[in-house]
Amino acid sequence: MEGRRVVVTGIGAVSPVGNTVNEAWNSLIEGRCGIGEITYFDTSAFKAKLDAEVKNFNPRDWMEKQDMLRSDRYVHFAMASSVEAVNDSGIEGTIEPERFAVYYGSGIGGIITFTSEMRKLIERGPGRVSPFLIPMMIPNMAAGMLAIRFGCKGAALPAVTACASGSNAIGEAVRAIRHGYADAVITGGAEAAISDLGVAGFQNMQALSISTDPAAASLPFDRRRAGFVIGEGAATLVLEEYERAKKRGAHIYGEVVGYGSTCDAYHITAPSPDSDGGKRAIEEALKEAGWKENEKIYINAHGTGTPMNDRCETKAIKRALGDENARKAVISSSKSMTGHMLGAAGAFEAIVALKTLQEGIVTPTINLQEPDPECDLDYTPLTAREWKSDIALSISLGFGGHNAVLAFRRI
Repeated sequence: MEGRRVVVTGIGAVSPVGNTVNEAWNSLIEGRCGIGEITYFDTSAFKAKLDAEVKNFNPRDWMEKQDMLRSDRYVHFAMASSVEAVNDSGIEGTIEPERFAVYYGSGIGGIITFTSEMRKLIERGPGRVSPFLIPMMIPNMAAGMLAIRFGCKGAALPAVTACASGSNAIGEAVRAIRHGYADAVITGGAEAAISDLGVAGFQNMQALSISTDPAAASLPFDRRRAGFVIGEGAATLVLEEYERAKKRGAHIYGEVVGYGSTCDAYHITAPSPDSDGGKRAIEEALKEAGWKENEKIYINAHGTGTPMNDRCETKAIKRALGDENARKAVISSSKSMTGHMLGAAGAFEAIVALKTLQEGIVTPTINLQEPDPECDLDYTPLTAREWKSDIALSISLGFGGHNAVLAFRRI
């Protein structure tokens, strides 16, 4: 690994299983499911009835009223998780604004705003469309508003790579610090796409589970799996150059030691059957991390619960690690409990990977009762277990063929 070392000094999360990192982590290790009936709109005409919603969230706890009214729900989630992460890091007041950057992802951006404003246009005419429609809708606005809130005058960039957005944001932030473009970065991903339009779109492309049983809907690596459950939320990491973090006495959660980013260049939604893109992303991250075959590995899988993804991801892990090492790895899918948080998923799962490394506990893949013979690795079914790994990976695979893998070590 070349360049400066990059460590994580702050973390924050808003998720279907808890609105802080500690709440979410405790829910995950206890196997609590965040999936339930959709409450945001009438689903009587929809086949998909379930989602994974953020509960008991009030943006006024995190934002001024004016900022709240001029931003989409995905930005509200981003702000809440970022306030937690920045406070956790203690970085404010210790860094020059020009050396402080924001790299923040969203796969879709303000689709809730788009949906509501389109209704106004159709029903009440153009004069009733909000003058804030564009800044509320565009997927870079989380990065922009976070930069304003925390005075970050370095780069402020979004990553928009569908389900890999959060992971790509983190990986590119690592490279920015490693190569000297920033000393610290607020990074992660946010998504709030549970609207009638968003759910209809995913449902009609046959991506969503249509189960009405929360315990039989999000089923990564299970032979019964038939689509993902749409989720929402945000997760934020504060990344910092190692020597400056150590000098100021920051708490360090771990080091980001590897990042792989590839594209299948195959299909707009389907993964390539040969799993080559995912395999290469895993290999890139492990090579950069200096992984040796005798080191114990934990993998937080993308694990969506869609038939093709889980099968192809299993193949990618086997091809990248070799069959013997793949069978020694301990793997789990957080999406069995959180549903698919889309552009926020990679960032949330990066935090899970970090916590797994730190705590020595692997969160379970709940409801994995009938393993698919083609998904035959150790996916930590049903209950959490102790496992002290040397390295942790988080895998994200997005529509458009985007593959992003992050590797972490303890310090």
